[in-house]
Amino acid sequence: MQPGPLIGMAVALLAILGGNILEGGHLGSILGGPAALIVVGGTIGAVLVQYPISTCLEAVKAAGRTFKKPSQDGHKLIDEIVDYANRARRDGILALEKVASTASDPFLAKAIMMAVDGADSTMLRETMEITISKQEEHGEDAAKAFEAAGGYSPTVGIIGAVLGLIHVMSNLSDIAAVGSGIAGAFVATIYGVAVANVIFLPLGGRIKLCLRDEITLKELTLVGVLAIQAGMNPKLVRERLAEFVHTPGGHSKKSSPAGEAAGAAA
Repeated sequence: MQPGPLIGMAVALLAILGGNILEGGHLGSILGGPAALIVVGGTIGAVLVQYPISTCLEAVKAAGRTFKKPSQDGHKLIDEIVDYANRARRDGILALEKVASTASDPFLAKAIMMAVDGADSTMLRETMEITISKQEEHGEDAAKAFEAAGGYSPTVGIIGAVLGLIHVMSNLSDIAAVGSGIAGAFVATIYGVAVANVIFLPLGGRIKLCLRDEITLKELTLVGVLAIQAGMNPKLVRERLAEFVHTPGGHSKKSSPAGEAAGAAA
């Protein structure tokens, strides 16, 4: 479990609520069931109009995965690929057929089996890049669904505020209740802006960051298998793959499989 997202959301909410209290506001004044229903329900409905249910469900799953530690570690993946390179160099690439089924990642297993089955580097690269592009496309859709929710919720909040004002204006006979009614009408606006900027948009961005790291590991895998297929020295394979994970900022480095494959073949 990665505590970062939860800590960030908690800090943002506490800052908002704490600031409201310091300004003399009351917690009860910004708690409104109808406002929450309008904002949350209206936003979900708008997103479902734009995206199919399957994409929305995948977006929720993708958001859940961002709270968990990555299933793959780049350094361990490099160790595994280098081990395969040693086996192939010692016993021939056909020896990898026995160990492909035990690979830590289905993508790695598929790439190794294509190499074992005699697919040339061009066919292997093109086939696996299709898999990479499809994963990237689905991941982008999940992120865009949350970004769409972040765009809709403030507008839906304004709709909620207008509905509240309509109710207030229809009861002007009770002047004493007009002030509190107007204040309550704007609660929906607060909800819309808050959930957009504290939940929806940050989660969309986090999904993109996690997707980037996943795609980088897929490209690392592809470059590694192409290097094994080309008969590259295992030490050089490790040095080449280390470029994907060793960067000053601590983020995975993204390289082009086509360019790396050309270098491996050379």
